[in-house]
Amino acid sequence: QVQLVESGGGLVQAGGSLRLSCAASGRTSSIYAMAWFRQAPGKEREFVAAAIARSGGSTYYADSVKGRFTISSVNAESSVYLQMNGLSPEDTAVYYCAADTGRSWLFVSVAVLDAGQYEYWGQGTQVTVSS
Repeated sequence: QVQLVESGGGLVQAGGSLRLSCAASGRTSSIYAMAWFRQAPGKEREFVAAAIARSGGSTYYADSVKGRFTISSVNAESSVYLQMNGLSPEDTAVYYCAADTGRSWLFVSVAVLDAGQYEYWGQGTQVTVSS
């Protein structure tokens, strides 16, 4: 089992920055990928960014955050961060950290974008961007 705990959410003005953190514990050596998803009120949970938890692993971004958000990890499978710059009110949502072993993934570039492919989830952290 893997446990995920997010932190770093809060209230920020448009144009500002926030850095989200996700700490993994438990069987972290089994983690293949870690990702961030978000869910705004009344909307579906959507992919934000993902990173393959291996040295030199690939990163993936939603088009809506490319050039503004950066996903990074320290200690490979133990933690992942999301640096968010240039925030807008449209970024307001609960942000969730997710992780998976990737054992059932046939095509990584497709699976990383799909919330249903992740087994482990954090409790979420609220990000609110005021205009």
